[in-house]
Amino acid sequence: MPVLRPFHWWRTVFYLIPAVTLYTVVLGTVSLASTLFDRTGNFAHRCARAWGRLILKTTGVRVRVRGLEHLEPGRSYVFAANHQSIYDIPILFASIPFQLRIVAKESLGRIPFMGWHLHRAGHLLVDRRNPGADIVEKMRRLVGEHSSLIVFPEGTRSVDGALGRFKKGSFLVAIDAALPVVPVSLAGSRHVMKKGRLMVCPAEVELTIHPPVATAGVAR
Repeated sequence: MPVLRPFHWWRTVFYLIPAVTLYTVVLGTVSLASTLFDRTGNFAHRCARAWGRLILKTTGVRVRVRGLEHLEPGRSYVFAANHQSIYDIPILFASIPFQLRIVAKESLGRIPFMGWHLHRAGHLLVDRRNPGADIVEKMRRLVGEHSSLIVFPEGTRSVDGALGRFKKGSFLVAIDAALPVVPVSLAGSRHVMKKGRLMVCPAEVELTIHPPVATAGVAR
């Protein structure tokens, strides 16, 4: 997984940041507008995939994907990935050819524009202090729409690349909804943008999709 020298600060400030901001504003606006006629969020997800690909292309990040043969097209899954960088989100959206939805904190739903988008595009907003039984119903709705969920069980980005302790909530949701859990390994994204730093380094990232783990019939 080759890692190149980081972009010079002036290129980051005067080129990369404006470009990524432009992609986010334009595609975010198109995505939000699309929910007026597509409440499933499918078109919004296409915008998210385009957003991710543009960011990766602009910043010189190449992704090598392995293991797609383990997945059944049209089926719903809970993709559980390790979390090394803020770049993990565009990498996953750009690389996994499934309708993906994320789990976000309920408080994000109150932020103008971002919150509107999360609500209308079908993402799951959860109050972590009181998740509530309705999350299972929301998961079943996603299954009915042939959508899948992406979660980061560690709950936060790793500082040194080591795998953190998993939080059990996302796995309990998968069990309650009888959805297979797909482990996803991201290697190299930490070098693209480390936690707490703004500098971007072009790099090659390896994304490995492991065989799904069935949850049907598994007790909590």
